[in-house]
Amino acid sequence: SPEKSHLGASVLKILQNWVPRVSHYFDKEHYAYVGHRIIIQESIEHLGAVVWPGALALSQYLESNQEQFNLKDKKVLEIGAGTGLVSVVACILGAYVTATDLPEVLENLSYNISRNTKNLNMHKPEVRKLVWGEDLNEDFPVSTYHYDFILATDVVYHHAALDSLLATMVYFCRPGTVLLWANKFRFSTDYEFLEKLCNIFNTTILAEFPESDVKLLKQWDAQ
Repeated sequence: SPEKSHLGASVLKILQNWVPRVSHYFDKEHYAYVGHRIIIQESIEHLGAVVWPGALALSQYLESNQEQFNLKDKKVLEIGAGTGLVSVVACILGAYVTATDLPEVLENLSYNISRNTKNLNMHKPEVRKLVWGEDLNEDFPVSTYHYDFILATDVVYHHAALDSLLATMVYFCRPGTVLLWANKFRFSTDYEFLEKLCNIFNTTILAEFPESDVKLLKQWDAQ
């Protein structure tokens, strides 16, 4: 069984869940989660089009903890979905998935989600533009959109949109919503962002992946 850290979080390794590639193209990675082969096309043009460690960690955790986090028929929003790996896993697990990211990432994101879910007898996922902090009330009005889970991986690094990201997390994470967030923690700015979230939400560290510097957190508004 996994070790427990002093904070009660499971200490885990990111498993080698990718499988030998069948295609010779450098830009396709093959993964295996929840009994499905998932083929992800990456792009070297955008940071959002590469599979980062947090996405692997959260995909692995969702696969291994289906009783604790049962996504079947739940409404799930992924922010900064990137290549779409986590959204594909959530879809396989039976969720109503909305995967969002910046406009320049959407073409590759849509391609990956479509190719990996088109033959599944699951809820059809949706891909939408979401620029952190922009037009949230117009595009996702509170009266219409309420999510059971917000998923975010690898969204905190050196970029200028951290305040907008925080505002976006706060906007969507209402009472009854659980935020599952996996990220590398290397720099003081990473921990400062976490501290801001901890001041707003109840927080539990679900798992740590020390070899990858990744922490997986559960955050929720108890109001």
